[in-house]
Amino acid sequence: MLLVVGRIGRAHGILGEATIEVRTDLPQERFFVGNSFAADPPEHGPLTIETVRYNNGTLLLKFKECADRTRVETLRDTLLLAEVDVTPDSSQVDDYHVQQLIGLSVIDIRAKQVGILEDVLNLPGQDLLVIRHENKEILLPFVLDFVPVVDLEKRSITITPPSGLFHVESEIEADNE
Repeated sequence: MLLVVGRIGRAHGILGEATIEVRTDLPQERFFVGNSFAADPPEHGPLTIETVRYNNGTLLLKFKECADRTRVETLRDTLLLAEVDVTPDSSQVDDYHVQQLIGLSVIDIRAKQVGILEDVLNLPGQDLLVIRHENKEILLPFVLDFVPVVDLEKRSITITPPSGLFHVESEIEADNE
């Protein structure tokens, strides 16, 4: 399955290096000299890594297809796609790829439909689920206390949201009284 592993940011210097927003837990397995990526939009790829280095914690890549800063700037916000095996690994029970989760039904503990998962935001502190609920976006921390069950086979995520996040909590509390 093709998955997003990075996003090209701004150009760095004048020799065609690009800053990369890493979107993988395994950057060392994805970003190495000679590796090629498909791109989104497709007309920007494929892109092959010529050099890899870090500058103050920021990943910098130079692609064989980019001779200078001007070319890199045309690729800004391009997504880098890599072929990734998403078959479950029994040692990684709670690991999911974002693409496996997007579009799953979000249900409460009573199995009532709450919304659809639109995205997962990978933030430094924790991941957040972006749930479409009644034409609104709701953000929910992707932690065991709030997301006890992810069932890829049933295409659903069961949540126990904090009080007040959705109007359904008040209904759940009323049922429990």
